[in-house]
Amino acid sequence: MTVKLPTPKPGILDIEVYVPGEHSLPGGVKPIKLSSNETPLGPSPKAKTAYTAAAGELELYPDGGATPLRRAIASVYGLNADCIVCGAGSDDLLTLLARAYLGPGDEGIYTTHGFLVYPIAIQACGAKCVVAPEKNFTADVDAILACVSPRTKMVFLANPNNPTGTYVPFQEVRRLRERLPSDVVLVLDAAYGEYVRRNDYEMGLELVATTENTVMTRTFSKIHGLASLRLGWSYAPAAITDVLNRIRGPFNVSGPAIAAGVAAIEDREHVERSIAHNERWLEWTTGELGKLGLEVTPSVGNFVLIHFPKGDARKGAIAADAFLKSRGVIVRRVAGYGLPDALRMTIGTESDNRTVVAALADFQKQAT
Repeated sequence: MTVKLPTPKPGILDIEVYVPGEHSLPGGVKPIKLSSNETPLGPSPKAKTAYTAAAGELELYPDGGATPLRRAIASVYGLNADCIVCGAGSDDLLTLLARAYLGPGDEGIYTTHGFLVYPIAIQACGAKCVVAPEKNFTADVDAILACVSPRTKMVFLANPNNPTGTYVPFQEVRRLRERLPSDVVLVLDAAYGEYVRRNDYEMGLELVATTENTVMTRTFSKIHGLASLRLGWSYAPAAITDVLNRIRGPFNVSGPAIAAGVAAIEDREHVERSIAHNERWLEWTTGELGKLGLEVTPSVGNFVLIHFPKGDARKGAIAADAFLKSRGVIVRRVAGYGLPDALRMTIGTESDNRTVVAALADFQKQAT
């Protein structure tokens, strides 16, 4: 007798499983973990207090619309709270957008080294992934536009991009929006937007406010230090917001996450300290790695992409990764992003950054 087993929808088994940054070393050694772009300053103390206080009401369902959090976000950025949707990390919102607007026969565009959640979200809906080539590890508006077809329904643009750390200036993003068909949703993923110190950068608020087909997503996992709580938000025109609210889970953000998120986003002093720390040590780390003869892609995020010689077993990225682990340091292998000869390093504490630079100096010496 033939037994039929459950079969997933076509294309599901073609999806590459997302592999997060490593977090442990053999032997129980506590590592210096610089593999997931977490903030070295941790969350606001006020967020910790709010989270702990929320433990007294764990038996209660949270506010189904995350109303206190949406209002806090709206107050900080001068937005309409009704156009904000909160979710379990920005990944949740990216997936909801794909579910809402993509299906079999449709196409979703992202760039060569774009965030790996994009292809997962696109393929899970039965749509086709279209990859636009980048230029100098940076998204290229003309290349994206060249990929547009009558089947295109969504374009994902990480700005700044992970893992390259590069960004697209606002005028170029505006040009992209103007040239895209009106029925194509442009998703601006600004997970690292708070870190950018460039006059020609804008996270996407203006385009959302002035168009009917642009969405901006943000996260509390990076600069706000709430990665463990899985908290993100989107800002979109009313019609798209309405669609997202129809398909999201009714209680998709927990009560403790809402409470911590409100406290975190209102603690502007802690945010500014995190920005200042990153600005200082991003410049220092980039400069010191350059002195070692290592190529570093200029980054505006809280991480750097370090390139190693291709095809050299002694000096390559795999050897460097193993050497760093022997020194108790975990960084991010990015072969899955099409960058087998590079490692991504999060900007950590002063001690962390100095430890990595010293270890890579030793690696460079022993590899000669």
